[in-house]
Amino acid sequence: MSVAIETEGLSRRFGPRLAVDGVAMTVPERAVYGFLGRNGAGKTTTLKMVLGLIRPTFGAARVCGLDVARDRIGAARKVGALLEAHGFYGNLTGRENLALTATSLGCPTREIDRVLEVVEMRPDAGRKVAGYSLGMRQRLGLARAMLGAPPVLVLDEPTNGLDPDGITDMRRFLKSLPERTGATVLLSSHLLGEIEQTATHVGVVNDGRLVLEGELSRLKADLAPEIVLRTGDDARAAALLRGHGLNVRVADSLTVALDPGDAVDPAVAGLTALLVEAAVPVFAIGPRAQSLEDIYRRVAVPAPRQVEAA
Repeated sequence: MSVAIETEGLSRRFGPRLAVDGVAMTVPERAVYGFLGRNGAGKTTTLKMVLGLIRPTFGAARVCGLDVARDRIGAARKVGALLEAHGFYGNLTGRENLALTATSLGCPTREIDRVLEVVEMRPDAGRKVAGYSLGMRQRLGLARAMLGAPPVLVLDEPTNGLDPDGITDMRRFLKSLPERTGATVLLSSHLLGEIEQTATHVGVVNDGRLVLEGELSRLKADLAPEIVLRTGDDARAAALLRGHGLNVRVADSLTVALDPGDAVDPAVAGLTALLVEAAVPVFAIGPRAQSLEDIYRRVAVPAPRQVEAA
């Protein structure tokens, strides 16, 4: 596996407080890596050390094999960053703002057209930024980050403040970036739903420590499977199943937790037969899709705020 970003024992102390504590993170090339944690968990401080904006107290960060502390300029050329959608001149157009950055980077003019095309903003590039919505500013920030075609993009809360339509558009755009541009995306957020629908890999940080990391699909597959039932008498069904030694949870629905590695289809058949034999009507039964929230429960991290589109 080729690695785009790697940290070893990355730590940062602010006075007596250890804000980031020994983070060892591995971001594969062409992944969308969701860096997830509550506000204040240490995400932004970690990203700033990866970008070379602050020095670690201990440990090291490498971008495309380059040690950030030893070769800050070389590593910086490998990364485009969006930490906030500010820093634009409102009296200039989107294209003019990008031209200023392109000139400072030594990028040819055609680069501006390329990134505007990628973020789907060419029709609005001639408008003054003062008239842009927050979503358009976020897209312009992404375009600026992609000038020069850096192989790595580091984005801090790119959906922050967007309305539901803007969040949906941004999610679709971020998922498409590795295929469209070949870039690796390191995406920080405190929103479970956004990371789950966007990322291929996740890292979970809590109180400055990386408590879980891996490919999202494999992390879900490692969870114990669960079967959800809807019956004509959930209380009786629960008592019957518990009497057979099963782990049953009753909330909005009846849920049976299997042991890790148990096959779901035979379990569904067995539960159905057991309930039918006891004359308990079974209206629906099937496996429950594992979620990122389930992964959070497994590592006992308080779940970040979940925002659903209205």
